[in-house]
Amino acid sequence: MKDIEKKKPALSCVILFTICSSARIIEYFLIKTDETIFAENFLHKAFGIAVLAMVLHSRGSTWKSIGYIKSKMVSDILKGFLLGGGCFLAAYSIECLMLYQANQNVSLAFYISGFTLNGETVRHDGFLFLLLCIVLNLINVWMEEGVFRGLFMKILAGKLSFIRAVLLIAFLFGIWHLVMPLRDYAQGNLSLVDSLIMGIGYMVLAGIMSIKWSLLYKMTGALWMGLGDHLFNNVIVTNLLHVISNGEADSMQVIRVMIGQMLSFAIITIWFFSRRSECKRI
Repeated sequence: MKDIEKKKPALSCVILFTICSSARIIEYFLIKTDETIFAENFLHKAFGIAVLAMVLHSRGSTWKSIGYIKSKMVSDILKGFLLGGGCFLAAYSIECLMLYQANQNVSLAFYISGFTLNGETVRHDGFLFLLLCIVLNLINVWMEEGVFRGLFMKILAGKLSFIRAVLLIAFLFGIWHLVMPLRDYAQGNLSLVDSLIMGIGYMVLAGIMSIKWSLLYKMTGALWMGLGDHLFNNVIVTNLLHVISNGEADSMQVIRVMIGQMLSFAIITIWFFSRRSECKRI
């Protein structure tokens, strides 16, 4: 693996991606942990963290070397939450205004629910489910930020230009999310056409998010701010804070996510190019 990494770094990233994706497919299609009390597919993320730890050990690297820098943890995670909170305040406001104009009623509700492409949700209340949601999504974002933005960027640094590395990682991150519409199609929850549309949309959205978090990594020299924004999206936006109108929950959730993510992407992109010369070297 070390020889492949030196000679063909992009291929080494694809190999590691394939290993992690295999575990992801097994869990989504066979184990289906999200259909249990956990309401989240997290086993393949734990597996991914184990793979990441083994790769770091084999490279003689540390968690700090891929962006998990202790001194920046609290402040940067808070900044990530602030970024997500500000952008999704606007997204929720737009969503509520649109639904009120259409139905003359709208309200917010707090409960734990998984995010599905076909709009089906399972409601869970109580502190235990809230704690589970936070812990399992911490595993989620730790793995995805550590592997995609941390390790892959480290492997590709100096071998590809920063922009090419960012785009390759975004492409892989987009493919990573295709498993959701594929499973919904296989289970008969989505038609082939809807599955293709959702798959393309998911790839584009996941790619945009990946680019944004890569830029944050470049600017801050750590993964924490992207992790904080990622965690806010997963816990608050897609699991905890719901918009109800005409008795239906989150009928415009996809639009909400698109608005919030595109707004934050625009802010980070402008920020990045305005101070590109000052960015940290990864």
